[in-house]
Amino acid sequence: MFPIEAFADSVHAIADILRNLAIPFHLTGGITSLAYGEPRMTQDVDLVLDPVRCREIVDGLISALESSRFLFDRATLRAAVRDERQFQLLDSIESLKLDLYPRELIEGELQRSVQFEVFQGSTVPIVSLPDAVISKLLWISNGSHKSRRDVRQLFRACKPAELDSVRVLAESSSLSQLLEEVLSEPDEIDL
Repeated sequence: MFPIEAFADSVHAIADILRNLAIPFHLTGGITSLAYGEPRMTQDVDLVLDPVRCREIVDGLISALESSRFLFDRATLRAAVRDERQFQLLDSIESLKLDLYPRELIEGELQRSVQFEVFQGSTVPIVSLPDAVISKLLWISNGSHKSRRDVRQLFRACKPAELDSVRVLAESSSLSQLLEEVLSEPDEIDL
């Protein structure tokens, strides 16, 4: 597990590549929990990429990554972009892992991204707070238990309009019952 500052150079490097290729993206996962006020350590950087743009320029993406600091498997990346599955990059300088998702988990999430100063002096797009809550719920519904506390903390950080968005998105994703279940859980374990 790493403090968020450990990822600054890696995020700058991948963001520059994606911007140069005009690939819409945003950060998601543990870094965004930190950005929205939940102090925690994280193991990697998660990014959502526009799947259409990735398919259009997959050769350009591979070429840009080959001349960068990132290590990856060309065939795996090509198949992941084609099938909208996750692929990984390893920052050869920082020895940190990046998970890239050439697909939207929540329809329209890239259009709702917000610009955020994740690292001092560096603004990058991150997942919106309502979409962050819903994505965590989707991970929970698929068996991940790591995100339960994050959902409660993110939900508490929401403004009234964002709470409304969370509830609408939860309803449209058939996650309303799970949302209420997770919100009713205590943050601490009683012994």
